[in-house]
Amino acid sequence: MSASKEAICASSEKEPEKPELGWATTRYFVTFMLFLGMANAYVMRTNMSVAIVAMVNHTAIQKGEEILDDECGDRELEVDNGEDGEFAWSSSLQGYILSSFFYGYVITQIPFGILAKKYGALRFLGWGMLINSVFAFLVPVAAREGGVYGLCAVRFIQGLGEGPIVPCTHALLAKWIPPNERSRMGAAVYAGAQFGTIISMPLSGLLAEYGFSGGWPSIFYVFGIVGTIWSIAFLFLVFEDPSVHPRIDEREKRYINDSLWGTDVIKSPPIPFKSIMKSLPFYAILLAHMGHNYGYETLMTELPTYMKQVLRFSLKSNGLLSSLPYLAMWLFSMFISVVADWMISSKRFSLTATRKIINSIGQYGPGLALIAASYTGCDRALTLAILTIGVGLNGGIYSGFKINHLDLTPRFAGFLMAITNCLANLAGLLAPIAAGNLINNKPTMGQWQIVFFIAALVYIVCGTFYNVFGSGERQFWDNPENDEHKPSLGGNENNGMTPARLSNGNGAPLAITASESRQ
Repeated sequence: MSASKEAICASSEKEPEKPELGWATTRYFVTFMLFLGMANAYVMRTNMSVAIVAMVNHTAIQKGEEILDDECGDRELEVDNGEDGEFAWSSSLQGYILSSFFYGYVITQIPFGILAKKYGALRFLGWGMLINSVFAFLVPVAAREGGVYGLCAVRFIQGLGEGPIVPCTHALLAKWIPPNERSRMGAAVYAGAQFGTIISMPLSGLLAEYGFSGGWPSIFYVFGIVGTIWSIAFLFLVFEDPSVHPRIDEREKRYINDSLWGTDVIKSPPIPFKSIMKSLPFYAILLAHMGHNYGYETLMTELPTYMKQVLRFSLKSNGLLSSLPYLAMWLFSMFISVVADWMISSKRFSLTATRKIINSIGQYGPGLALIAASYTGCDRALTLAILTIGVGLNGGIYSGFKINHLDLTPRFAGFLMAITNCLANLAGLLAPIAAGNLINNKPTMGQWQIVFFIAALVYIVCGTFYNVFGSGERQFWDNPENDEHKPSLGGNENNGMTPARLSNGNGAPLAITASESRQ
């Protein structure tokens, strides 16, 4: 292997000294705002899955076909089906409505990944979420006046606005979070997805039953206001990187930049498209991401319907109980991220081994749980418990493949995430369509078992591919020897800090300023 290919894994001779600033640090505030942004994004994504249960006129679409499953025959259980909604949409049509958001979301992933690399990520993320939030106000009028096509168009535009959330978040994490905090801070940010789902499902259920403006429209009005407030706050309070933040403590700025890149300044090289396309570790992340999204979207978009059709819970209970698995996922992701960082910092496990072990928990766990849940029959409590445990274990992916992009290539992590998230969401948008067509107004346990088995198989196969070909090592195509060096901002002084060295003794990649990251 050539010297340049050996220069792939930075290891510090002397790690930068971490300033004692407590929790009042700028990078923690940035992490918190990104967490809230991720929560808002998933609120916008999931509220339709609860709202659509209240929007549909189930009586009108029955026409002799069974809508609720009666195989259990439990007539002692009080079943509150709620009032019928306004729209006679079949199960398959509901699947297409739920998927319309993802079409807009998917097509913007790679463009925003490239644009964020060239122009910076912050404004794309802030303005995109603002568009997403504002168009939430138009969902009720679009459904009532424009029908299915009008509703799908508005949800498509919302998806366009949400497109920057993941690639731009990854790009910002690469600029703000030191490597030894990567698992915890990355998991904290992406756990916003579960937090948003936890908030969205029960609150959406309550608003659908007791909200203003006819119930379900209030779901979109309330969350639209919240999203708009966050977007404006984010655009004014968060900055692209430590170098351009006007209020950050100088010690923290130096610590972040030295931990990530060293003490000098370099120009970021062009994206190495060909090398990325030939990288097996990249494809390992891609397959793991696709498998996760298919299984996760199956549960996220179809679980409220399953809770009503098969387990026979009321709309209010539906939203509350549907959120329990995501509460478990949120809590477990926080716990396992601390374990992952300990595994790495203790030197007992390599970075590659840590990512694979934690990711196996995150993908095999829900796969096996889905299989088990399909055999629980009429035991509602056991079914819900198994699904809660399975989805909870899924939280391991945030310290597994989800943060692995930053390990392979800190400087191109946002672009890599754009590619994997784009294709993963293509897989994800197939989930509600597949489930809707498999159920197709015949929600028997046998049909739902097929839905669960397919999702479980995808989880397990993709998780296994990641275990075989995944890596935690920095890749040769992110080699700093290929960079064009510029003089240090501070001249020849390095403030007593020793830059991190690569495995062949070369200097680690150095700090990228906001202005240069846009070149």
